[in-house]
Amino acid sequence: MTLRINQTAPDFKADTTQGQISFHDWIGDSWAVLFSHPKNFTPVCTTELGAMAGLDGEFKKRNVKVIGISVDPVESHAQWKQDIKTATGFNVEYPLIGDKELKVAKLYDMLPEDAGSSSEGRTPADNATVRSVYVIGPDKKIKLILTYPMTTGRNFDEILRTIDSIQLTAKHQVATPANWKQGDDVIITAAVSNEDAVKRFGSFDAVLPYLRKTKQPQA
Repeated sequence: MTLRINQTAPDFKADTTQGQISFHDWIGDSWAVLFSHPKNFTPVCTTELGAMAGLDGEFKKRNVKVIGISVDPVESHAQWKQDIKTATGFNVEYPLIGDKELKVAKLYDMLPEDAGSSSEGRTPADNATVRSVYVIGPDKKIKLILTYPMTTGRNFDEILRTIDSIQLTAKHQVATPANWKQGDDVIITAAVSNEDAVKRFGSFDAVLPYLRKTKQPQA
């Protein structure tokens, strides 16, 4: 299947470092970030898992649960977590899914159906497309998909920034401009008339007839 933004994130059952989960039940009423890795004990992914662990408090402040997945069995995750601690100084306390049969990687359109049914004998290059990040809302809809090459470490500050934007725009009829960050001005969507914009936001700046900026609404 091909995944798109606003589609329901595929549900699944899987073994993790914290026991078996049913994905939708695990998300519950929270937001979620699912981020994937082509193989355990790969250098870039090792730094990424540590970076994500270091931002654990930031994700929790936003009511976001974090879960990783690697195309390897759960049993090997424990040793990898020790390596991550050594390399980055952070303990990985969020769950890591084992996907040794490649089921989740295929379900999330990261590997083709003809990729086989076992992680055994597969190299990171074989699984190079298992480098995606999915931001999923409490409604279980996919809000964001990002896919990175193996040689480019992911920017988790950017993922936090996008979550801030997605959560803000889910509450208010606004959008966020290029390079927006918390506290910057936002864009009023076309669905809001000028009159309603004044009532909602107090004032706005009409840069262009179709581009109206205003102060960021409070949560």
